Amino acid sequence: MSRVYNKRDQSSHLLAPHGEAPWRFIPAGARQPGRGGAARRKSEVRGGARSGPAELRKIINMKKLKLKELESCLQQVDTFENPKLLLEQYPTRPHIAACMLYTIHNTFDDIENKTIADLGCGCGMLSIGSAMLGAGFCVGLDIDADALEIFNSNIEDFELTNVNMVQCDICSLSDSMSDTFDTVIMNPPFGTKHNKGIDMIFLKTALQMAKTAVYSLHKTSTREHIQKKAAEWEVKMEVLAELRFDLPASYKFHKKKSVDIEVDFIRFSAKKVLN
Repeated sequence: MSRVYNKRDQSSHLLAPHGEAPWRFIPAGARQPGRGGAARRKSEVRGGARSGPAELRKIINMKKLKLKELESCLQQVDTFENPKLLLEQYPTRPHIAACMLYTIHNTFDDIENKTIADLGCGCGMLSIGSAMLGAGFCVGLDIDADALEIFNSNIEDFELTNVNMVQCDICSLSDSMSDTFDTVIMNPPFGTKHNKGIDMIFLKTALQMAKTAVYSLHKTSTREHIQKKAAEWEVKMEVLAELRFDLPASYKFHKKKSVDIEVDFIRFSAKKVLN
């Protein structure tokens, strides 16, 4: 049986009645000191020169954030120190994350008081931004314990109470999480190296989990393929924006300081028939 951590009463509840589910909840605040890859604490990085995330959070009215204010807050989120190539770990830049979330919140009203899932959450950029915009509850899901350790540290720094995380393999999630969340927001692996097709696995899983909508980033070069899949799954798909995703040199094999990749920001309706 899978045991799911319940933050409110510190108890556990059974979620999947049919065997062991491939995930475990990690309570916010249950840090594991010494885990490799965790980013340095913000007080060490910034030397106290700027307001910390908790102070920014108190200064700003969370549900009425302006775009620039949201981006400023997200610039305080720690990201990977040692990204893992096999997991295609590239953090969502604060500017792109802020624009995505601001559009989801103000144009479609799919964040405030909603339950949000962030698939492949990494260090929590999209989850934390959603929480700042008044989400009812956010859950970040990722396979990498090191990334979740940084995420946990970010949650503590921002003093957020409406965010939690699950360590799991997105590719192995069962149907027991079907229609669990109002909205799914994600920046999935593009599947360009060793994980061909993983972007579509993430998308199909997200559509199964969401009651209302899925918001996702995908390479523009794959748009035609995604449109065919959306039609096959009877899912409404709308490209909200075409972005230039600036990928900095994060790995040893990178020869250029950064590379611009054309990326689509897409909204998918969760009213679907998946095969």
